[in-house]
Amino acid sequence: MRPAVLTGEHYINGDVACAEGAIAAGCRFFGAYPITPATEVAEHMAERLPDVGGAFIQMEDEIAAMASIIGAAWTGAKTMTSTSGPGFSLMMENLGLAVCTETPCVIINVQRTGPSTGLPTMTGQGDMMQARWGSHGDYELIALAPSSPQDCFYQTIRAFNLSEKYRVPVLVMADEIVGHMSEKVVIPEPETIHLIERPKPTGRRDRFKLYQPGPNGVAPMPSIGDGYNIHVTGLTHDERGYPAMTVEAQQEMMARLKGKIRNNLDDIIETESYRMEDAEIVIVSYGISVRTGLSAVDRAREMGYKAGLLRLITVWPFPETMIRSIASRVKGFITVEINLGQVHYEVERCAGGQAAAYLVGDAGGKIIHPDKVLARIEEKF
Repeated sequence: MRPAVLTGEHYINGDVACAEGAIAAGCRFFGAYPITPATEVAEHMAERLPDVGGAFIQMEDEIAAMASIIGAAWTGAKTMTSTSGPGFSLMMENLGLAVCTETPCVIINVQRTGPSTGLPTMTGQGDMMQARWGSHGDYELIALAPSSPQDCFYQTIRAFNLSEKYRVPVLVMADEIVGHMSEKVVIPEPETIHLIERPKPTGRRDRFKLYQPGPNGVAPMPSIGDGYNIHVTGLTHDERGYPAMTVEAQQEMMARLKGKIRNNLDDIIETESYRMEDAEIVIVSYGISVRTGLSAVDRAREMGYKAGLLRLITVWPFPETMIRSIASRVKGFITVEINLGQVHYEVERCAGGQAAAYLVGDAGGKIIHPDKVLARIEEKF
């Protein structure tokens, strides 16, 4: 039997790195339906999970795949699925169910060009706003954006940690280029990997309330079979988990669902800065577009422009406070993303007129060339 953590240096692509990150994080159930360009995640999980005592199941579609990981999570397992645009759309209703029932799970979305079937084998970042608002109703979740195969490994582990800690579905929003590019990935020794497990209930089982928040706003989560009498429903429910068809219950439930995320932003939001110390022009990017931004910053500096890069590692919840703070001291922002302005509009909103905000976007299919960013800098600054 191969070890759960394959320590050492590997030459693998981002999809495989996501799978290895999941296994290193303790994922032992994977349910999915294959779709380009995320199929390699499923293929690798199918190969590896039997080695570590886990279970792989190919479902009939992405609706069932999302349902399967929700159900398996309530048995105590760490669970994951993977997909791309059309499959991600099919998962939206059950994504809302996971939010409402506070079910920890991880969804890998290796984005491709849309809408509809689009360009199945080509890259895109057009699912970013769907990731935030794709299901119905108000809710909070977490979405991370890796920018390399190495980052795919670490951000998948982080996705599981955040999911377990806050009892919320976490999205890993990769893209086709990051998913399919092969680079060196270093997998550390297992004892150096920090893992977080979901909070478990203690005390009398007859007085247990399934959704009574703990100190950080998150309720302990029993597993089916632990002996607790629990009721899990997507209906509006009270702290016991039972349906409560009142406006008051809805208000209380939503305050809990949103509060556990909004009250812990400093722990959840992660960004990375490059040459930002004296920057007057800030390039904002994520995923593969970070590489465009890094090159553009260095070349802009050579041309005499004080440019810097803000990499969004956590895209949702959005780093509003940071963008507003930066806006008060810079000339402007340029958002680089392979869509026509989804995250850009958030940057523009948070800039709030304090600084200009411009988009260098693309409808999808290819990485954005740094020359386009430099041209926008020369045009606007």
